[in-house]
Amino acid sequence: MDIAPATPADLDDWARMRHALWGDEASAEDLRDEAAEALGAPDTLVLIARAADGSAAGFAEAAIRRDYVNGCDTSPVAFLEGIHVEPAHRRQGLASALVDGVAVWGRAQGCIEFASDALVEDVESHRFHAAAGFEETERVVYFRKAL
Repeated sequence: MDIAPATPADLDDWARMRHALWGDEASAEDLRDEAAEALGAPDTLVLIARAADGSAAGFAEAAIRRDYVNGCDTSPVAFLEGIHVEPAHRRQGLASALVDGVAVWGRAQGCIEFASDALVEDVESHRFHAAAGFEETERVVYFRKAL
Protein backbone atom coordinates (compact mmCIF):
# COMPACT_ATOMS: atom_id res chain seq x y z
CA MET A 1 0.00 0.00 0.00
CA ASP A 2 1.04 3.54 -0.71
CA ILE A 3 -0.23 6.34 1.55
CA ALA A 4 0.23 9.95 0.46
CA PRO A 5 -1.44 13.35 0.82
CA ALA A 6 -4.37 13.81 -1.55
CA THR A 7 -3.88 15.68 -4.80
CA PRO A 8 -6.42 16.92 -7.36
CA ALA A 9 -5.89 13.62 -9.23
CA ASP A 10 -7.36 11.79 -6.20
CA LEU A 11 -10.57 13.82 -6.07
CA ASP A 12 -12.89 11.35 -7.84
CA ASP A 13 -11.76 8.35 -5.78
CA TRP A 14 -11.76 10.36 -2.58
CA ALA A 15 -15.26 11.72 -3.22
CA ARG A 16 -16.55 8.21 -3.95
CA MET A 17 -15.10 6.91 -0.67
CA ARG A 18 -16.48 9.93 1.23
CA HIS A 19 -19.90 9.02 -0.11
CA ALA A 20 -19.41 5.42 1.05
CA LEU A 21 -18.69 6.77 4.54
CA TRP A 22 -21.12 9.71 4.79
CA GLY A 23 -23.69 9.05 2.04
CA ASP A 24 -26.53 8.95 4.54
CA GLU A 25 -25.68 12.48 5.66
CA ALA A 26 -25.05 14.32 2.37
CA SER A 27 -25.35 13.96 -1.38
CA ALA A 28 -22.49 12.69 -3.51
CA GLU A 29 -22.25 16.13 -5.15
CA ASP A 30 -22.05 17.97 -1.82
CA LEU A 31 -19.40 15.55 -0.53
CA ARG A 32 -17.35 16.02 -3.70
CA ASP A 33 -17.64 19.82 -3.44
CA GLU A 34 -16.46 19.69 0.18
CA ALA A 35 -13.54 17.48 -0.82
CA ALA A 36 -12.49 19.89 -3.57
CA GLU A 37 -12.56 22.78 -1.08
CA ALA A 38 -10.49 20.79 1.43
CA LEU A 39 -7.64 20.19 -1.02
CA GLY A 40 -4.83 22.44 0.09
CA ALA A 41 -6.86 24.04 2.88
CA PRO A 42 -4.77 25.24 5.81
CA ASP A 43 -4.86 23.07 8.93
CA THR A 44 -6.23 20.14 6.92
CA LEU A 45 -4.68 16.83 5.91
CA VAL A 46 -6.17 14.21 3.64
CA LEU A 47 -4.29 10.97 3.17
CA ILE A 48 -5.19 8.62 0.34
CA ALA A 49 -4.16 4.97 0.43
CA ARG A 50 -3.67 3.14 -2.85
CA ALA A 51 -3.26 -0.57 -3.42
CA ALA A 52 -0.40 -1.98 -5.48
CA ASP A 53 -2.62 -1.87 -8.58
CA GLY A 54 -3.25 1.86 -8.06
CA SER A 55 -6.84 1.51 -6.93
CA ALA A 56 -8.06 3.64 -4.05
CA ALA A 57 -8.05 1.59 -0.86
CA GLY A 58 -8.93 4.18 1.80
CA PHE A 59 -8.61 7.69 3.12
CA ALA A 60 -8.27 9.68 6.31
CA GLU A 61 -9.29 13.31 6.76
CA ALA A 62 -7.89 15.33 9.63
CA ALA A 63 -7.88 18.91 10.80
CA ILE A 64 -6.14 21.01 13.38
CA ARG A 65 -8.84 22.25 15.74
CA ARG A 66 -8.06 25.33 17.76
CA ASP A 67 -11.41 25.56 19.53
CA TYR A 68 -12.37 23.41 22.50
CA VAL A 69 -12.31 19.69 21.68
CA ASN A 70 -14.36 17.48 24.00
CA GLY A 71 -12.14 15.40 26.25
CA CYS A 72 -8.94 17.31 25.48
CA ASP A 73 -6.92 19.61 27.71
CA THR A 74 -4.75 21.41 25.16
CA SER A 75 -4.99 23.40 21.96
CA PRO A 76 -4.43 22.93 19.13
CA VAL A 77 -5.62 19.33 18.72
CA ALA A 78 -5.22 17.04 15.72
CA PHE A 79 -8.71 15.73 14.95
CA LEU A 80 -9.58 12.70 12.84
CA GLU A 81 -12.59 13.97 10.93
CA GLY A 82 -13.17 10.76 9.00
CA ILE A 83 -11.57 7.51 7.97
CA HIS A 84 -12.67 4.84 5.51
CA VAL A 85 -11.10 1.68 4.15
CA GLU A 86 -12.69 -0.08 1.20
CA PRO A 87 -14.12 -3.49 2.21
CA ALA A 88 -11.63 -5.47 0.08
CA HIS A 89 -8.73 -3.85 1.95
CA ARG A 90 -9.96 -4.14 5.54
CA ARG A 91 -8.24 -6.15 8.28
CA GLN A 92 -4.80 -5.50 6.78
CA GLY A 93 -3.67 -2.67 9.07
CA LEU A 94 -4.48 0.09 6.60
CA ALA A 95 -6.72 2.11 8.92
CA SER A 96 -4.03 1.99 11.61
CA ALA A 97 -1.43 3.14 9.08
CA LEU A 98 -3.68 6.05 8.08
CA VAL A 99 -4.16 7.01 11.75
CA ASP A 100 -0.40 6.80 12.30
CA GLY A 101 0.15 9.12 9.33
CA VAL A 102 -2.27 11.65 10.79
CA ALA A 103 -0.53 11.39 14.18
CA VAL A 104 2.86 12.17 12.61
CA TRP A 105 1.34 15.20 10.89
CA GLY A 106 -0.39 16.34 14.09
CA ARG A 107 2.84 16.22 16.07
CA ALA A 108 4.57 18.22 13.31
CA GLN A 109 1.82 20.85 13.72
CA GLY A 110 2.64 21.16 17.43
CA CYS A 111 -0.23 19.06 18.76
CA ILE A 112 0.17 16.85 21.80
CA GLU A 113 -3.37 15.45 21.67
CA PHE A 114 -5.16 13.58 18.88
CA ALA A 115 -8.95 13.29 19.06
CA SER A 116 -11.83 11.83 17.12
CA ASP A 117 -15.51 11.12 17.60
CA ALA A 118 -18.15 8.56 16.69
CA LEU A 119 -21.87 8.28 17.04
CA VAL A 120 -22.98 6.66 20.29
CA GLU A 121 -24.54 3.72 18.45
CA ASP A 122 -21.53 3.11 16.16
CA VAL A 123 -19.99 0.31 18.20
CA GLU A 124 -17.77 -0.81 15.30
CA SER A 125 -16.17 2.64 15.23
CA HIS A 126 -15.71 2.51 19.01
CA ARG A 127 -13.84 -0.79 18.66
CA PHE A 128 -11.66 0.62 15.87
CA HIS A 129 -10.76 3.71 17.90
CA ALA A 130 -9.82 1.60 20.92
CA ALA A 131 -7.68 -0.69 18.74
CA ALA A 132 -5.99 2.39 17.22
CA GLY A 133 -4.99 3.62 20.68
CA PHE A 134 -7.71 6.18 21.37
CA GLU A 135 -9.40 6.21 24.76
CA GLU A 136 -13.01 7.21 25.29
CA THR A 137 -13.21 10.45 27.25
CA GLU A 138 -16.91 11.30 27.43
CA ARG A 139 -20.31 10.90 25.80
CA VAL A 140 -22.38 13.88 24.79
CA VAL A 141 -25.94 14.29 23.63
CA TYR A 142 -26.59 17.48 21.67
CA PHE A 143 -29.91 19.33 21.76
CA ARG A 144 -31.41 22.12 19.73
CA LYS A 145 -34.51 24.26 19.80
CA ALA A 146 -35.90 26.18 16.84
CA LEU A 147 -36.30 29.89 17.45
